[in-house]
Amino acid sequence: MEFKIISAQASHTALILSFIRQLAVYEKLENEVVATEESLASHLFEKKSAYCMLAFEDDEPVGFALYFFNYSTFLGKKGLYLEDLFIRPEHRGKGYGKKMLLHIARTALDHQCGRMEWSVLNWNEPAIQFYESLGATAMNEWTVYRLTEDKLKALF
Repeated sequence: MEFKIISAQASHTALILSFIRQLAVYEKLENEVVATEESLASHLFEKKSAYCMLAFEDDEPVGFALYFFNYSTFLGKKGLYLEDLFIRPEHRGKGYGKKMLLHIARTALDHQCGRMEWSVLNWNEPAIQFYESLGATAMNEWTVYRLTEDKLKALF
């Protein structure tokens, strides 16, 4: 079997949304997905707000990774934030997640990023063990805060 990673194209928008929904089910957050094919196409392929890689085993899509660039004032360099990394459950254990993560890490280096970061749900022990096996460090002293769109609007 051949494993390959490609940059997603606009024609892959429905597939990307399918992966996002599968990830949401896995994370028990399926009711939070409001993304549409239109919103994804706009942000990924028109505005280029984020970037997506797709993983294939032969011609079968098996996973995706979505990332964007941010900036670290402390480092004085941009960084890469990995928003999502997902491999379909039936294809896990084949090293595809590691290959995807290494591909994104290479992208970070190619763009001269000072760091690469992501979040993981604290109950997702398999993912935590995987990330730590690669040398990733949990940033336990930081707490993530979020203002949702409705909360942002309520500020004004």
